[in-house]
Amino acid sequence: MTPAARLQSAVTILEEIFTSPLPADSVISAHFRKNRYIGSKDRRAVTERLYRILRHYHRLSRHLPAVDARALVLADTVLLEEKDPRILFGHKEDRYGPDALSAAEEAILQTLTGKKLTDKNTPERIALECPEWAYEMLKTELDKNFQGVMTAMLAEAPLDLRVNILKTDRAALKAALEKETGFSVEETPHSPWGLRISDGRPPLGQIKLFQDGLFEVQDEGSQLVALAADAKPGMRVFDFCAGAGGKTLALGMMMQNKGGITAADISEGRLKRARLRFRRAGLHNIRTLHLSSESDKALKRGRGTYDIVLVDAPCTGTGTWRRDPDKKWRHVGPDLAELTALQARILDSAAKLVKPGGKLVYATCSLLAAENEDIFDAFLENTPDFTPQNLRDAPHLKHIPFDGAYLRLLPSLHKTDGFFCAIAMRQKDENQK
Repeated sequence: MTPAARLQSAVTILEEIFTSPLPADSVISAHFRKNRYIGSKDRRAVTERLYRILRHYHRLSRHLPAVDARALVLADTVLLEEKDPRILFGHKEDRYGPDALSAAEEAILQTLTGKKLTDKNTPERIALECPEWAYEMLKTELDKNFQGVMTAMLAEAPLDLRVNILKTDRAALKAALEKETGFSVEETPHSPWGLRISDGRPPLGQIKLFQDGLFEVQDEGSQLVALAADAKPGMRVFDFCAGAGGKTLALGMMMQNKGGITAADISEGRLKRARLRFRRAGLHNIRTLHLSSESDKALKRGRGTYDIVLVDAPCTGTGTWRRDPDKKWRHVGPDLAELTALQARILDSAAKLVKPGGKLVYATCSLLAAENEDIFDAFLENTPDFTPQNLRDAPHLKHIPFDGAYLRLLPSLHKTDGFFCAIAMRQKDENQK
């Protein structure tokens, strides 16, 4: 593709993102699947531009009289690339490039020329790309960490991998990945299973090490939630919101294929993807359960029988803004009030599955107390047979800096996505003590 054709692809995909109910990464992937003539280098270049625009959305938009895909690409070209867009817009010899600038776009170009992305008059919320609905909450709750967290959210997330220790070890996989990809691979600082690639994104799905199940892509923060659960061989574990199985895979690995895990979710599509991942990882102690809702009748059969029940609750995803920047300004899915009500219902249903002496693990990828401490504290207040556990005492987490009894991970401090994790133990009956 020519540079102009790449630019037009970015405009087209951005228009699709604006009109689709799906997250940006899904829209981008679907577009490339439909247009297989777009080569790998072109896909990479177009994707880089799109994510740059998504990460700078508020800062670019503030300079525009109206926001649309062409205007954003125009602003990106002028303010971030510092190039004259007329070279690519309306290129006479490139019929696949974008049309020439309209009179209104020429006026925008004149307005943009000489401007800086931000200046001393830029409101803090805009400069930090914080959505209006979350700004006051996050500024209050994060307090002195607010600026650092939001600044960290502006950067691209590294590529974190979890080593499948049933098939290899971290040192061996690190060496093999560096040899096969040519990229520098580091050990993650907190997870004993983690590797990190910070200087790019090799096509991992195409290499044999991945196809043979030696690793999975998983943020280090997500790995730490699995570590906190502390699943052991022989246990019965229930993953209530398993999704495509990221944490389920880590739990199965910890259990060394001994015992049993039920991976449950309301999406059969996600469970189908999870089953493929389980097979690739060599895990055969996992069964999947498709739920109609958090109160599905099928849950009654397992009441009071599980050593560990993990609730990786659906949430706003505010902790994942590094990798999903469009979540800052696109409303996709339920609002905060709907989510917190759902989180409370899921937690109540999940608690019924925990056996006396077992534990309930609650996790989100949210930074908001409304989805984290508030939900878990309200559950504890209404469910006296559960006792909160101090995660500062958890052996796998002793080396990680965090305050309080609950684990809160921040991208500015821990270099992970934002995560929250809390654990409560179900008290044993008197005759079981």
